[in-house]
Amino acid sequence: MFTAIPFLAIVVVAYNIIVLLTGPALSSAIVAATLPSGAAWVLSLGDLLILVGISLLFLEIVKATRARRAGVDHALSMVLFVIALLEFLLVPACGTDVFLIIAALTLIDVIAGFTVSLSTARRDISIN
Repeated sequence: MFTAIPFLAIVVVAYNIIVLLTGPALSSAIVAATLPSGAAWVLSLGDLLILVGISLLFLEIVKATRARRAGVDHALSMVLFVIALLEFLLVPACGTDVFLIIAALTLIDVIAGFTVSLSTARRDISIN
């Protein structure tokens, strides 16, 4: 039952919780280091959410290759995209570049899921 829930929902919910609890603290540094080149590298909380989102998008695409319950997976991914888009447009705390990238990841999830399912369905049908 929980396998149909999009993995990217974790990132959307985490963003909402972080913004509600800490305010706009997404630019606060988590890790700071000096690279061998001498450049300063800073990883912020928003950057970490984007990295986690990209990793979860990969898992979503792998999950889309299985044939069972594809319709439910696509529907829930579409609902998540609509929620993320509405949050980006209507909630002031979600009107950031970090949340825009997270919403774009949910859109890519919807498009990739449909594409993988159609490719898989086309391969399963053999017409002589």
